[in-house]
Amino acid sequence: MENNKEQQDVVILRRPLVEKRTGLTKSGIYFLIREGSFPRPVRLGVRAVGWIEAEVSAWLMQKADLRSTSVRS
Repeated sequence: MENNKEQQDVVILRRPLVEKRTGLTKSGIYFLIREGSFPRPVRLGVRAVGWIEAEVSAWLMQKADLRSTSVRS
C-alpha cells in the first residue's frame, strides 16, 4: 500500500516549466543531459517527455549547495 502512495506522489514537469524553474533553455537542458549532469526525462508518449519534479528540485538544490561552498574572492 505504501509503495502505491509513493507512485501517486510523482509529479511530472513538462519542458517549459523545467526551463522556467531552472533558467535553462531547451538546448541547455539537452546539452546537460548528454553530459550526464541533468536528470533524464521520462517518456510519456510517442512525442512527449517530462521530468520528475523531485529530480529537478534535487538538481537545483545541488547547484545551490555548490554555490554556498564555493570560495569567493
